[in-house]
Amino acid sequence: MAYYIMKFFSWLACQFSMESCNSFGKFLGRLTWAVVPHRRKRLAYDNIVRCLKVDDREAERIAKSSWVQFGPMLMEVLRYPELIKDDYIKKYVTIDGLEYLQEAIDKQQGAVIATSHSDSWELMGAALAQYGVPLVGVARKQKDGAMDRFINEYRTLVGMHITYTSGVREMFQMIKEGWMIGLITDQDPSLRDGIILDFFDRKTNCFTGPATIARSQGAPIFHGQITHRLDGGHHITIYPPIYVERSKDKKGDIRKATQEVMDLLEGHIRSHPEDWFWLHDRWKSVRETGLD
Repeated sequence: MAYYIMKFFSWLACQFSMESCNSFGKFLGRLTWAVVPHRRKRLAYDNIVRCLKVDDREAERIAKSSWVQFGPMLMEVLRYPELIKDDYIKKYVTIDGLEYLQEAIDKQQGAVIATSHSDSWELMGAALAQYGVPLVGVARKQKDGAMDRFINEYRTLVGMHITYTSGVREMFQMIKEGWMIGLITDQDPSLRDGIILDFFDRKTNCFTGPATIARSQGAPIFHGQITHRLDGGHHITIYPPIYVERSKDKKGDIRKATQEVMDLLEGHIRSHPEDWFWLHDRWKSVRETGLD
């Protein structure tokens, strides 16, 4: 039933302009901010104050803005059937650095695209696929089967290939075939799967997936981020490739490349703090082990 409800909302959203849907999405975001638990808000405020050296009032503004953007992102996903018509998505989402990806595509070289929960990250994957990037989106399986079916159907609709986080063998095979593996790298992994690095001058447990896959396959890592444009659209920036060394020190190679990715992410967040999802408990694992 939930699947058909979402399909109905998608049909409804497609009857209106992107501008109208974005306005409604922002309204939804502001409305739902009121029900976000205070403990979660307080955690976000504290992290913003500590990382960006701002006061509580500015921290609250940034945290609220990062939450409100969920509304427009939802509306963009619902409007995928319209966004892919007549190359509209290429007007709505512009790109710098596409030539880096194109060079790898021309060489039939697989790669890893490392990004984060920033701005409209769902739209970033859709836009890259529509620009001709052979993109594999790595998704977490939703607990609700109907919602899982809906979101993956729409990701496929815009040209992405979807695999679950458990599909490691498939990722390795597809990168050998020239696909680019899209990984979101900014959340707190388990201590078993992460590595402690510096992020905002704090000891932070960081996801090593991009560096591990890239080193194994001899593939580049492209750091990419999406941001808001003043006209209501979005802009993607793809950074030059990071190549993971293959010395005898495997852990050291992975550590160095992962730190490079995290440094680029930190720089992006400092430039666009309202875009990053601060309400995630990013430093939970290090806090629980007494490192933070």
